[in-house]
Amino acid sequence: MNRTAGIPTERKRQRSFLRAFLGEPVALISFVILILIVLAAILAPWLGLPDPVRGSLIDRLLPPLSEGFPLGTDEFGRDVLSRTVWGARVSLGVGFSAVGVAMLFGVSLGIISGYLAGPFDFWVQRFIDLLMAFPYILLALMIVAILGPGLTNTMLAIAIAGVPYYVRIARGSALSVRKLEYVEAARASGARSFWILVRHVLLNSFSPILVAATLDVGYMIMAAAGMSFLGLGAQPPLAEWGIMLSNGRQFLRVAPWVSVVPGIMIFIVVLTLNLLGDRLRDMIDPRMTGR
Repeated sequence: MNRTAGIPTERKRQRSFLRAFLGEPVALISFVILILIVLAAILAPWLGLPDPVRGSLIDRLLPPLSEGFPLGTDEFGRDVLSRTVWGARVSLGVGFSAVGVAMLFGVSLGIISGYLAGPFDFWVQRFIDLLMAFPYILLALMIVAILGPGLTNTMLAIAIAGVPYYVRIARGSALSVRKLEYVEAARASGARSFWILVRHVLLNSFSPILVAATLDVGYMIMAAAGMSFLGLGAQPPLAEWGIMLSNGRQFLRVAPWVSVVPGIMIFIVVLTLNLLGDRLRDMIDPRMTGR
């Protein structure tokens, strides 16, 4: 008896998609690098790294490759490697959380607006137009000014500022599928609107939303780091890449590694996410084939 005959077709399709996705060398390298960074962030408490908050003035501003400090120390004698790894937990956590919150509210509002259309859709889009009239970072700054500085408030601010992005994508997808035959058939058969929205509209709109989210995580990480750099996000002595950049700017001439290391990490994470997002878009969108 053929054992593979019992494997669901959907599972085979998923495995084939994953093999094709990682079959491109750049995507594979990006995926491996991102997984290593995520694993380092998750396993930070068990890696035996020094306390990222505690330092020693005796060891301040030691250069990289110093004994016991592979990436040197900062102005308070804190291990840069430890702060970078622990900072990954904060920066990645804020980035992914902000995208999750923005997707939850933006996609929900977008598919409902596109599916219902009419006056509800009109007024929702006018509200979204109002939000999009403000530059992204200015809108986030306004929200933080209202909520107050802090890591959680920063995450909420950049998430709220990102909601219009997902509303527009989800609405466009919902408008393209709401009049298709299978949606009309489900509506004619008496299916509830909630079931149609989830089973037909959302699932058939998920591909462009997933691509947008993959590309948006890197942008959210940069936005959170920028807010922390301005003193409105995570607050010292918390280890976070934006704080490390801000603290190290006054030592660029004498100790550039204090800022360069977190800056390189932000660059690597954002680059790998963008490369993976581009690869995912190329595979999902048949119009990109061959480009």
